[in-house]
Amino acid sequence: MRAIAPLLLIVPLMGCSLTDLQLAADEWAPAPGAAQASGIAPREACAHHDPLRRPLFGDLHIHTGYSMDARALGTTTTPDDAYRFALGEPIDVFSGEPGSPQTARIDRPLDFAAVTDHAEWLSEVRLCTDPASDVYNTRSCKIFRGEESSWITRLLGLNEGFIPKLFGLLQLDGKRSEEVCGEDSARCRTALRTVWQDTKDSAERFYDRSSACRFTTFHAWEYSRSPRMTKIHRNVILRNELSPEIPISSMETGHERNLWPKLRDLCNATGTGCEAIAIPHNPNLSNGRMFEVWYREESEEMQRAEAALRAAFEPIVEMTQIKGDSECRNGMFEVLGGTDELCDHEKARDFSGLELIDCEEGAEWGAQRSKGCISRVDYVRYALLSGIREEKRIGVNPFKFGFIGSTDNHMATPGQVEEWEQPYKFGATGKNVLTIGGATRGPAFWNPGGLAGVWAEENSRDAIFDAMKRREAFATSGPRIVPRFFGGWDLPEDLCQTGNLVETGYAEGVPMGSDLPAHDGPGAPTLVMNALRDPGTQDHPGGLLQRMQVIKGWVDDEGRFHQQVFDVAGDANNGADLDMDSCTPRGPGAEQLCAVWKDPEFDPDRDAVYYARTVENPSCRWTTRMCNAWEGDVLPDACTDPRLPKIIQERAWTSPIWYTAS
Repeated sequence: MRAIAPLLLIVPLMGCSLTDLQLAADEWAPAPGAAQASGIAPREACAHHDPLRRPLFGDLHIHTGYSMDARALGTTTTPDDAYRFALGEPIDVFSGEPGSPQTARIDRPLDFAAVTDHAEWLSEVRLCTDPASDVYNTRSCKIFRGEESSWITRLLGLNEGFIPKLFGLLQLDGKRSEEVCGEDSARCRTALRTVWQDTKDSAERFYDRSSACRFTTFHAWEYSRSPRMTKIHRNVILRNELSPEIPISSMETGHERNLWPKLRDLCNATGTGCEAIAIPHNPNLSNGRMFEVWYREESEEMQRAEAALRAAFEPIVEMTQIKGDSECRNGMFEVLGGTDELCDHEKARDFSGLELIDCEEGAEWGAQRSKGCISRVDYVRYALLSGIREEKRIGVNPFKFGFIGSTDNHMATPGQVEEWEQPYKFGATGKNVLTIGGATRGPAFWNPGGLAGVWAEENSRDAIFDAMKRREAFATSGPRIVPRFFGGWDLPEDLCQTGNLVETGYAEGVPMGSDLPAHDGPGAPTLVMNALRDPGTQDHPGGLLQRMQVIKGWVDDEGRFHQQVFDVAGDANNGADLDMDSCTPRGPGAEQLCAVWKDPEFDPDRDAVYYARTVENPSCRWTTRMCNAWEGDVLPDACTDPRLPKIIQERAWTSPIWYTAS
């Protein structure tokens, strides 16, 4: 019998890193086929086409019962269910009580969505849950379904959950189960092609190719590498229906640096029209690994090539989701510029109650178990500054990305971001979801997640994909706040009053996600930002806007990071508050905020990055609403736990605008 410890190092959701022990790749043989030039299905021209672009809202991070963890914890919904939900139809979802589903319905339909089931074990889940499968009654499949336990789960004393069930799908060397997949893995490869085709067929069924252009779907999957419970996942989004034969997972790559070349060789470089991007998600649980610079020992030419490949494939990053906010954190190593009180929003690691150790320039493991150090580059603001520092060092910025939000929902309910009810990560009843019981990552610590916003000419795959590639995208913590952001050298100071802000912004400046053009004259660039509140619905009105800010970052000559926050519109002390018993908002706020701003401390010799943040008046967190409505005699511990905030401030973030010194 082999030792148990190595097993825990080789499971792909717990595996090892290039900088430690790299996960052994379990390559398919023969290698997966590249995308084929089979033609893209025709579609009607969109009746609504706006050259000045319009805001579209979606969710690019959704799991169904096809994902191993979702299925193991009770989710049986399908990609069809996810897209029906996104369109506003009610669906039945797992409630946490077997045999008693609950009905879920979104408050407002989405404009676009992508089902991103975990590529790892898609085939095994299908084989072990289909009674017609040849291996359905094998012991491995019974372990996955929870009908039997493995010797290793009994030995380790693991409780019911997806990790004990996962052992049914693995051999002790971390490779695919021969009992399930066959000695040559051919059975799993055939099943993977089938389930991937099912997922693609669903996306095609729900993509509106009529002139109404009501709803857009994307072919997508999640690449889910989590070495030693450190999350380094990416969502792979395809421009159209052209794709590699099968999704690329962490089981075949061993390290994410091998993902981008595979996407290039099997998709982007095939000349077929296949094109992929990869979206890093919730870096707040990555122990410094998501934006690690691992290539520093290589030649400078190789470093530039790796940084450029990464930048080409990762134009946007997930700013916020159900596992917390990844914008910024106060007090990090060599981050100067004072406290930003709004950095405290939904900090998942804070809920553990454990002491947090700064990684400084290093990295560790275990964030998903509230273990290991916490790094400044676990947060998007400082990853941007790491990119500026890399560009000064090697001439290429690998971390030049825009922002989106999403949910990471595991119940096929994309865009279910209301704070009026519990988040839909997995099924849970009211009592369970408000019980903490010492847990470090219990349901009460989740938030509903955010939304992805883009500025696109129309609601079509090409238009939305192009918006993501050029980083004209924005993130919200849930509300449908509509932010705009332009930069230029000679933008008029009265743009907020003229009524032609957008036309002038495009004609004389650049939008969010762009570089300021070169400029030899004196003076600072002009930044223009505008935001509209989310009106909400009749039953659940949206919040009023409190203030708008510009966030500036730069790197000094010693390589230290600097941040500065400027209030540019609205008022942090506007007097707005809440009736905490009813969660009724009180006090003034704005329907719209607009500002034209110049950096009072602009240094033409210093590279800098700017983005805009718009913040609502205070509102009740979802746990506060549920606790207020609790009918029992004894409140669940989540209602009194000091780690849980009672009040939040919803927000939106624009993608950055970069200034590079001549």
